[in-house]
Amino acid sequence: MTTSNAANPYKRKETFVYEFGGPIGALLTIIALPPFILALTYFASIGQISLDPADIYASSYSHHLPTFLKCFMGLLAWFLFQVILERFLPCELVQGAEIPNGRRLTYRINGHLAFWITILIVLCSFPVMEDGRIQFTAAPLHLLYDYYGDLALAAIAWCSILSVYLYIKSFSSDILAKGGDSGVAIYDFYMGRELNPRLGSFDWKEFCELRPGLIGWAVLNMAFVVVQKEKLGYVSGSMILVNVFQGLYVWDALYQERAILTTMDITTDGFGFMLVFGDMAWVPFTYSLQARYLVDYDPNLGIYALMGIVLTNCIGYSIFRGANSQKDAFRRNPDGEDVKHLQFLQTKRGTKLLTSGYWGMARKINYTGDWIMGLSWCMLCGLQSVVPYFYAIYFCVLLIHRSARDDHMCQIKYGKDWEEYKKTVPYKFIPGII
Repeated sequence: MTTSNAANPYKRKETFVYEFGGPIGALLTIIALPPFILALTYFASIGQISLDPADIYASSYSHHLPTFLKCFMGLLAWFLFQVILERFLPCELVQGAEIPNGRRLTYRINGHLAFWITILIVLCSFPVMEDGRIQFTAAPLHLLYDYYGDLALAAIAWCSILSVYLYIKSFSSDILAKGGDSGVAIYDFYMGRELNPRLGSFDWKEFCELRPGLIGWAVLNMAFVVVQKEKLGYVSGSMILVNVFQGLYVWDALYQERAILTTMDITTDGFGFMLVFGDMAWVPFTYSLQARYLVDYDPNLGIYALMGIVLTNCIGYSIFRGANSQKDAFRRNPDGEDVKHLQFLQTKRGTKLLTSGYWGMARKINYTGDWIMGLSWCMLCGLQSVVPYFYAIYFCVLLIHRSARDDHMCQIKYGKDWEEYKKTVPYKFIPGII
């Protein structure tokens, strides 16, 4: 008598393929990431790396419970504000990829409108009573600078609470992510058990992927502009460009919101601590390091240096957006006017793999463009400190690892067709080199 994997958890565990170092790696990551983010907020404030734990503890946040609670409540208010925009703004209803039970979930696509509504509100003046008269004052963005570390700590706390809720909730769902159903609690908590956790029609994963953290990153950058102006009396070229570059990046993600529905984060990964923490703590508080650094340590780059960095960013963006747009257009309609000329490999699964255009140059050419953009953000901070270059270093490691995950999944999915595809498109990142 044989027993299936579903009925025999011991057999399933033996054949389960772990990622990120397995349960031990997941546990260490969960423990290490919160203090690491707090350390980075401190490094950005002093402009260099300090490994003295006492200094980090003393400087990265206030340690006052009332201050933390205010920041936590403010963060929750921000999250709920974005939920309200997602729920009540006009939207396009779009179906996502097919999930394991054969259904397609419907998503409310209005992130681009939510982005602009948020920015307009942030830029507005608000009435306040002063000396018996109503005065209009701008949003107190400087508070985001003053309590940068406290807000990071509040984000860490909120991500931890939400991750616990999602893990508990996953036991009432029958649509689990394959990579988060190992049977080992700490690993599944990290990876995420449930594939598409929802509260009614509200999709936790798709919402958190783009709204609170990503738009929050743009607002933090705007706050640093305000504070630099207050401190220096002007806004530097580097600060202007880092806001333009990163603001464009955020805007682009939200403008192309429907494209995220076919990414690995949505179609494959569960929604657990890894993505929750990445979306709402890691993104806003590590991706904003350049702007935070520039408030106090602007390198005063000359016009030619700034022009060279602008060119670098434009090259990266054109590769990134061109590749992703081409792939998305081909997936939606292979016979469309803009993509019908492209060559492809027809797989036995019925899927077509592009072998020309951007995707004929390298299998992960979009990652290359993405990294070049990130490098240009770091270059705006000069060469005095490695701290603002953390993004480029981390992102390089992330993209290499992510490409390996993609390759492994595609090998399983396409089999011999994937081997044939790699022969046709032999380079992964840079045509003719890597």
